[in-house]
Amino acid sequence: MNPLPLPRFEELVADALDGVPAELMALLDNVVVLVEDRDADEPDLLGVYDGYALTERGWDYGGALPDRIMIYRAAICDICDDEEQVVEEVTITVVHEIAHHFGIDDDRLHALGWS
Repeated sequence: MNPLPLPRFEELVADALDGVPAELMALLDNVVVLVEDRDADEPDLLGVYDGYALTERGWDYGGALPDRIMIYRAAICDICDDEEQVVEEVTITVVHEIAHHFGIDDDRLHALGWS
């Protein structure tokens, strides 16, 4: 399907973030969530976590720029047939990338059903 308009897609990302339990959201530290159309190097990538997972931060972590969670609008819309599927994929992608912030790797996410 054609990419949803940016404001609508950003609304879906915000809704997905609202669906994450407040207890987990309170633990997010120094993270921003951004929407872009595609990753330049991997155009089929749906999302990416760029930063230092909480499990990797040591005593010397401080003053760092915020970690980034990127959600890729055009890539997600490419694999969906309708807006309902986009909603589902955005939710999965947001949860997947937040999990990386907590140090959960792809294998564990796969085992948990969040591929």
